Amino acid sequence: MASSPLKQLDETAHFYQSATQEISKVIIGQHEIIENLLISLLSGGHCLLVGVPGLAKTLLVKSLASILDLSFSRIQFTPDLMPSDITGTEVIEEDRETGKRFFRFIKGPVFANIILADEINRTPPKTQSALLEAMQEHQVTSAGRTLPLEEPFFVLATQNPIEQEGTYPLPEAQQDRFMFQLNLDYPSLEEEKVIVDQTVRINNTRLSSVIEKKQILDIMAFTREIPVSEHVVEYAVNLIRKTRPSDDKDPFIRKYVRWGAGPRAAQYLIATAKTRAAIYGKPTPDEEDIDALTLPVLQ
Repeated sequence: MASSPLKQLDETAHFYQSATQEISKVIIGQHEIIENLLISLLSGGHCLLVGVPGLAKTLLVKSLASILDLSFSRIQFTPDLMPSDITGTEVIEEDRETGKRFFRFIKGPVFANIILADEINRTPPKTQSALLEAMQEHQVTSAGRTLPLEEPFFVLATQNPIEQEGTYPLPEAQQDRFMFQLNLDYPSLEEEKVIVDQTVRINNTRLSSVIEKKQILDIMAFTREIPVSEHVVEYAVNLIRKTRPSDDKDPFIRKYVRWGAGPRAAQYLIATAKTRAAIYGKPTPDEEDIDALTLPVLQ
């Protein structure tokens, strides 16, 4: 028997509280980043994390995979990385009994629930685009065969904003596949003191799983069905349209903005607003949810 909407709402809010408490055992601060990561995951989207080295981007992603009990793969993007290093490759094998040779597909690291695409802008566009089909279609095509990826499928890519030599800007088509861009900032004074204290001594902290895979999929399905009032949809769409020089009368927009956000941005806003409302125990999103998520969507 299916749970009632109110019970599902309570379960979603409880999951969010448990997840943030567990991650905070190893990640100091970054509360807004953690919240937006969870919102993106439960909304079925992908995230681009931008921050200087040493801000625990990799640790954050690993911790997220641990508490969600999901399979995890890390792909270190380098200039010599090939598309097959991501998606997988076919190898020739021989049957010892018959002597016949055949092709066998060896799955690449993209076949996991959570993918860390580390320093994604350090590899050429051809290799970056190998993620494109996986991110959009949740499938991989190799040698004429289409292989589905296991759900949930969540790509977290990182970029270092201060070193641009030897990097390749992400293609516009791939940037559009990221639901959020999250910019990590330096910790506060108090947070940095705690970080230093915890990392210069032995730390045996172990994270516990707070949810099963099936429950994650159930929450994702539940949030998609959350109703949204017409005025909230109109508010989100009007906000996105104001970023377009052709639709906005603001001289600043017309002068400094060449291309505005597309309809996908409004879709992302509504989808993530539903999830944000759910983790805060609200039955439907409001304009506050839209405002809170506008910057991560438009960055």
